[in-house]
Amino acid sequence: MFEIIYLSLAILLAVLTLAPLSWSQVWWIRGLDFPRLQLSVVLSMLLVVGFVVIRDWTSVTAVAMGLIIGCLVCQLWWVVPYTVFFPKEVKALNKREAGGRLRVMTANVLTPNRNSDRLIQLVRDYTPDVLVTLESDAWWGKQLEAIEENYPHTVKVPLDNLYGMHVYSRLPLSDVSVEYLIEDDKPSIHCFIELPTGQRVKAHFVHPAPPSPTENEESEERDGELLLVARQVEPDKHPTIVTGDLNDVAWSRTTLLFRKVSGLLDPRVGRGMFNTFHADYWFARWPLDHIFHSHHFALVSMTRLPGFGSDHFPLLTELALAPGENGINDGPSPDEEDKEAADEIVKKAMA
Repeated sequence: MFEIIYLSLAILLAVLTLAPLSWSQVWWIRGLDFPRLQLSVVLSMLLVVGFVVIRDWTSVTAVAMGLIIGCLVCQLWWVVPYTVFFPKEVKALNKREAGGRLRVMTANVLTPNRNSDRLIQLVRDYTPDVLVTLESDAWWGKQLEAIEENYPHTVKVPLDNLYGMHVYSRLPLSDVSVEYLIEDDKPSIHCFIELPTGQRVKAHFVHPAPPSPTENEESEERDGELLLVARQVEPDKHPTIVTGDLNDVAWSRTTLLFRKVSGLLDPRVGRGMFNTFHADYWFARWPLDHIFHSHHFALVSMTRLPGFGSDHFPLLTELALAPGENGINDGPSPDEEDKEAADEIVKKAMA
């Protein structure tokens, strides 16, 4: 009986491991991108159980053990880059070395959350140069007027559909545009941020809808928006950042494809996952809030901030312009298959 149960669990975990390796955009398959760390823990536990319990090896237990080991290796291949056991993708600078710095805080506020005072206090405590809020409606916009004395440059897109967005900046903003790239009620904000040194940074603030049975049954809208933004990025022309709640994990095929097409770097690689969601459940947390940047920047610091009543933790990242610290080809680059996949995803989403 143990052999049959063990093999059945191994086969189930093999399906859960292999399904997201496809380009299928069905919501439940794309959802399997998320729990790779949790599945790795389950697989490790089954591996230990197998070695402890199995005394007389048979072909059934050998196949089951082989599947479990193979699945564990596959899962770890995706998540290990987001641990300290992997080389850092982005060079680090300390604050004394850093010049041309930019501190960005992203905060998905959760529209029904009313703990605005706590978020305002976090802004005052950590003094970001730029705050971007996601899911912020008119009520949140009204509350956040309290910081506008110190953040005079704003872009406000209040919506009550969970996709409102506000940007508050100490630094001047220019060439501001609000775009609805794929869905006519899901905005993104694009602008230049002028640093005190006079240098301009191109910024893209995004929040695409997730694939889920209650929103989009497939991920084509999310994937298409991310890849359209990736194609807008011109790291050879401007220092660039892309930040927001991508409703996708850092290690998914879609996010990896986004990074390949855009040429942007991920400062979490080699440092940690910085899981921002779900704030209420420690066992079900993933990195959904992201910041990617061009090779012009090095990392000063990255911090997951305390919660403020939302289902997301805020993320605070400080970058510094540091020419030469990172190479223009330090990030992943696309091959022909990647380019074809990106073309197909964008065409499907635009259609």
